Amino acid sequence: MATRLMCKTLGAACLGLSMALSAPTVFALADIIETPSRPTALAPEHLLNDVDTAGERIVAAGVRGHIIFSDDDGESWVQGEVPVSVTLTGVDFGTEQHGWAVGHSGVVLHSDDAGENWELQLTGVRAAELAIESRQEQIDEMEQKLEEAPEDEKDDLDWALGDLYFSLENLQADLEIGPVNPFLDVWFENENHGFVVGAYGMFLRTTDGGKTWKDWAPKLENPSSFHLNSIGQITGGGLVIVGEAGQIFVSVDGGDSWERRESPYEGSLFGAIGTGNVNEILAFGLRGNIFFSSDLGRSWKVVPSESDATLNDGTVSEDGRITLVGNGGAVLMSTNGGDTFRPYFRDDREGVMDVVPVSGTNLLIVGEGGVKHTDARGKNLQ
Repeated sequence: MATRLMCKTLGAACLGLSMALSAPTVFALADIIETPSRPTALAPEHLLNDVDTAGERIVAAGVRGHIIFSDDDGESWVQGEVPVSVTLTGVDFGTEQHGWAVGHSGVVLHSDDAGENWELQLTGVRAAELAIESRQEQIDEMEQKLEEAPEDEKDDLDWALGDLYFSLENLQADLEIGPVNPFLDVWFENENHGFVVGAYGMFLRTTDGGKTWKDWAPKLENPSSFHLNSIGQITGGGLVIVGEAGQIFVSVDGGDSWERRESPYEGSLFGAIGTGNVNEILAFGLRGNIFFSSDLGRSWKVVPSESDATLNDGTVSEDGRITLVGNGGAVLMSTNGGDTFRPYFRDDREGVMDVVPVSGTNLLIVGEGGVKHTDARGKNLQ
């Protein structure tokens, strides 16, 4: 089962399986892109990979194209109308009405009615075409620069040109296989401006609500095309991307430009959230590693934790409590701004993919077991 959960625990080995797909599998991928998600009363009990709020509504997305929404703090759920059956990995609402979901096979979905109905905006085929067009433009520019450069600069430029050709060949090979590479996360500022990130450095931007997209990967210093696992905004307006091999990128101009930050960790990071204070970031990932920055990622310190469970996502409640969730039923809580975390492991030990605050001090978590309600200690309320 090639879910986002498996990719987070297995890393590149999981995503790399897509490069060895047989022709029948590729046809199957095309089928599930064209097959609407089937209605089922069990959708809230199946794997859900991400959850977000659309005003007072809660919207979650997961396997088989399931997108469900609740208007009563998750007590009851309605399944949205979704035109694909692929596993969905991320969901984000730029406004109370306009939301986007992303997932396997490079799909991007859009809803303009708070998650009740969804339309397909993009697949991995078009995403690969956009990336190929972008790399060809880079190659043309680099060849011109190489031709005009002084002799003492030609070796470095020639090396960079070789990297671009290698990247182009990989993208062309991906396109021949089919729409197999997943998007892993999505973030929208409003109903028009947003980004999607994914496997092998996929990074796209739109400024018209997803009607058109532009390959934004050249904006990142990511020559090895490491996977990009998460994108989000922190208090103060900064945008943060984290990914494989400790990749951390920060933008302070709404995503027009990006700076690579020196990472405190060489392993995969799966999430980054703010603490509620301006320019503060918590980044986390494999083996329970947590890192804190108070200066937009220019410097980092290790956050002590008694857990080594891989961490997938997190949230900040109105009262300032910070909750991180992860594999093996891990729920970590901080009441001191992220200086320390107290771990709790749920009895079911099912992986937790994301969390949102609900009424009082309670939380709603999603993951392997679908939707669950917990108290502030992570204990089951159902």
